[in-house]
Amino acid sequence: MAWMAELGFAGGGVSRAAHLRRDAAALSALRATPEARAIVLAEGQPLMTGGESPEDLALLPLDHPLLAGGAPVWLGYARGHPVFAAEIAADAPVPAGLIRADLRPAAARLAADAGELAATARALHLWHDSHRFCARCGSPSDMVDAGWQRICPACGAHHFPRTDPVVIMLITAGDRALLGRSPGWPDRMHSLLAGFVEPGETIEAAVRREVAEETGVVVGDVGYVASQPWPFPASLMLGCTGRALSTEIHLDPNELEAALWVGRAEAAVILDQRHPTVGAPRRGAIARVLLEGWVDGRLG
Repeated sequence: MAWMAELGFAGGGVSRAAHLRRDAAALSALRATPEARAIVLAEGQPLMTGGESPEDLALLPLDHPLLAGGAPVWLGYARGHPVFAAEIAADAPVPAGLIRADLRPAAARLAADAGELAATARALHLWHDSHRFCARCGSPSDMVDAGWQRICPACGAHHFPRTDPVVIMLITAGDRALLGRSPGWPDRMHSLLAGFVEPGETIEAAVRREVAEETGVVVGDVGYVASQPWPFPASLMLGCTGRALSTEIHLDPNELEAALWVGRAEAAVILDQRHPTVGAPRRGAIARVLLEGWVDGRLG
């Protein structure tokens, strides 16, 4: 579906070249080439170009002064370059013309390959930052495989980056769709309902459970549409549709502070940011793409 190209962080076509992760000699040679580039992260946020309105990732040469020290993580090939990810100190000076960018609002503006690189780099950074110690014995673990594995030298345990599956669902009842708002979101913002898939649970069961828990609405048929990496910190959003078998809302205040049904015309006003009390999901987020697809008649 061509319209899914509107998703941030997805479909960038980056060649991950996973076969090189254990080839230390090959990666060392790549790092020494003038073509090698690095995404630079500061506290999990990438450096980007564009001043107040970030437009692209900053891909710095590996001999840039900011990148002294530390082993970069191998991301793959993109834009004709071997690309790594490197972390700098939180108080490191930012070169002129670059900013530390919040990836959430930047997602819609990034090119697909830049979005994929940024999502991968951020997710790996946050995983290493929170998994420095072995989950089996508590000893410090070592980064190996160019950043794609950690091994505990004390007990030999192997640890791999994690991705947490999250269902996010366009629930409809006739010509209405269900929106919700979580506490702490930006002012007025509403979105589709979402929740983590639990162990031993199918995607379909997770959709039905989460909707029932948060709003009391019973869901029947469930369909899958598309997925989106969401590196906050390391989720994979599984975009679904669901047919409601009931419409009365019984809100769980621990999960949501508001939920409501909206028709297509009202949803179009919300997406245009013209609604007086209800705001739209962020551009680039799968919630917005699914809602736009429903308003335009591309999703039933």
